This record gives sequence, structure tokens and C-alpha cells, in this order.
Amino acid sequence: MKTFEEKLGAFDDLKVAYASRSDYELKKMYWLFRILNNNTIVHWGANLTDWAIQLGLPIKWLMKKTMFGHFCGGETITDCEKNVKNLAQFQVKSILDYSVEGKGTETSYNETLEEILKTIQISGVDANIPFAAIKITGLGDYNILTKIQDGKILDKEEQVAFEKIKERLDKLCKAAYTHGTKILIDAEDSWYQDTLDELVYEAMEKYNREKCVVFNTFQMYRHDMLARLKDAYQEAQEKGYYLGAKLVRGAYMEKERERANKLNYESPIQPDKISTDRDYDLALKFCVSHIDHLELFSGSHNENSNHYLSQLIELHGLNKNDERIYFAQLFGMSDNISFNLAKNGFNVVKYIPYGPVEKVIPYLIRRAEENTSVAGQSSRELQLIQKEIKRRKQD
Repeated sequence: MKTFEEKLGAFDDLKVAYASRSDYELKKMYWLFRILNNNTIVHWGANLTDWAIQLGLPIKWLMKKTMFGHFCGGETITDCEKNVKNLAQFQVKSILDYSVEGKGTETSYNETLEEILKTIQISGVDANIPFAAIKITGLGDYNILTKIQDGKILDKEEQVAFEKIKERLDKLCKAAYTHGTKILIDAEDSWYQDTLDELVYEAMEKYNREKCVVFNTFQMYRHDMLARLKDAYQEAQEKGYYLGAKLVRGAYMEKERERANKLNYESPIQPDKISTDRDYDLALKFCVSHIDHLELFSGSHNENSNHYLSQLIELHGLNKNDERIYFAQLFGMSDNISFNLAKNGFNVVKYIPYGPVEKVIPYLIRRAEENTSVAGQSSRELQLIQKEIKRRKQD
């Protein structure tokens, strides 16, 4: 009899991985990832795209045919419905991720608030959208959050603005609680992450007493994050609420290192990838070992970590579809992981970014740069797509 791991394989059942993609879509993906596999093209393309947007050049149609069309669900929630339904056919669920960067005005913060409220309301009635997501800097000025972490006193205007951030966040968490869904709160830059953590844990203490509603994000490329995860769990135990733990490797590594070097303080980033991978898997082990008092959301494109989590679930005698554990990947990436996990009965969700094309450009630029900075990410995607195209020709 085959072991569970042998049944799952190395996420290499490409017929399953690309079942939702037509031949035409596969060919488009092939050319897109060929471009993303070239660091020089990505660098200049990102700069030119940013420049074109600033000048108001009509490149919207081009973005929809390329980066935006592949990595985003559309410009509106309605646009995303087709992708949500398509993923659901393959037992993959969705998160509607409003990926518009705030303009730093009260108007833009309120617009973001109202849009996220819509995603929460939809999540509450659609079983295929089990989470909502939010970045707190979409609700207020990060400079205020930084000033608080630095121990500086806010002036009256800043204090009012900070109270509005707290009010907006509470409104979203309360809405998630009321609508019977869950909200994932992104991790951000280390120089104001402590301030964010305080806000998130206050929300957990308020809304996570009966069940897990609010999740905080732990970026495991930080060398202190495993300890912070364990401390957060201990605090939740002492105060009597469930910990919602979203694990990721991290998204701001170069930015973090550059700032630490410039301001001459110790970088919060792990010394190497091996250390990050080790702590990520240790965090998975810790969470599954304490699953009666927390919920785990594992956001990873790393095949080994996804394998390891599936093994931990089996080792602890948990159901593969235990509602306390979710696997997650980004829309347009790592379909071999997502669809094979879902095919084998695990809870899988895809982040589907959306928003007006011109306003989602910063997200797309980061996604392109991330693909080139993660060793082998684009090469791996390209290799798998090539294999599937070849397989289909032979069938």
C-alpha cells in the first residue's frame, strides 16, 4: 500500500495542477514566466511600467493581457467571481485581496475600509471565500505607527488619526465576527510591526474568545519570529482567546536589510535561507502541536514546507480537511501545489488580488520582483508549464 506521501507525490501531477487552464492559457503563462525569468527585463519593465502610469500612457490593455491578467482576478469584486467559481470546481477556495495602495489621505483610507467591508460581507455568505484580508497601512498613515513604535509622543492631530486607524480596524474585525468569517491581517515593515501587533492582539482578545476570527501574520524570515509566535501563543493562553497564526516567509527582505544597513542597526532578517526554512517548519510543528488552542494558515510556495505540513496533519491524526488548518498560495502561482493538495482533500485557498489596473501596479511590480528574487521560482514555474504543454501534445 502506498504511503500518504507517495500518493501526494512531489506536487508533480501536472494534469491535476493545470486542469483549470486551457491550452491557450498555458501558452500565455509560458511566455509570461519566460519574461519573469529574466532579471534584466523585469527590472527595466517595472521601471518603464511605473513611468508609463505616472505619465498617464494607455497601457491598461497591455497589463490586462499580461501581468494583471495572470496574477489578478479583475478590477472589481464582480470581475473576480468567474475565477472564484472556476477554482471552486477544483476544491480550491479564494480570498478576495483588495490590492490598492492607500494614497495617504483620509478619503483613501475610508474607501479601502468600505471595500474590505464588502469582501467580508461576501465571505460571510460564500463558502468558497472563507477569509477576508487587510493591510493595516491601507487604513492609516504608517508614519504614525512608526512614531509610536519609536516611543515618541503623538501630537493632537496624529492622535486623532491613530484613533481612526483603530476604529477602522475594529470595524473590520467586528464585521468579520458578525458575518461569521475570518480576517487575515498582513505583516508589514519591522519598524512599525510592533505597533501593528498590539492592535491585532487587542482585536484577538476581543473577538477570538469563542472561535478564531482574527489572524496575525508571522514573517519567518525574521530571526526573532519563532520566539514571537510562541510568546503570542502564551499570551493568548493567559488571556483566554484563540490565536490565529498566518505563517509566511516574508515579503520585504531587501528593504529591511537596506534600512538596517543605512541606520546601522542589526538586521531583523535571518542570516540565510536555510535558517528561514528551518524556522518556518518549526513554526508549523509548533502550531499543529497546539492546534486545540489556535488556527493555522500556512501561506507558502515552498514544496517541502507544504509536504511537511501535510505529514504533520497525518502524524497528529487530524482530518485532512480540518477547518483549523489551511494551505494558501497566490493566484497565478504554484498551481502544482494548490491543486494537488486540494485533490488530496486538504483545505486550500488562493489569494486573488483585485483593483483598478493603474492602482494595482505597485503590487504587480513587487510580484514580478519577488519572482526573480526567490531563487528558482520563475524557473520552476516555467519548467512545469513546459512539461504540461509537452504532456498535452503527447496525449
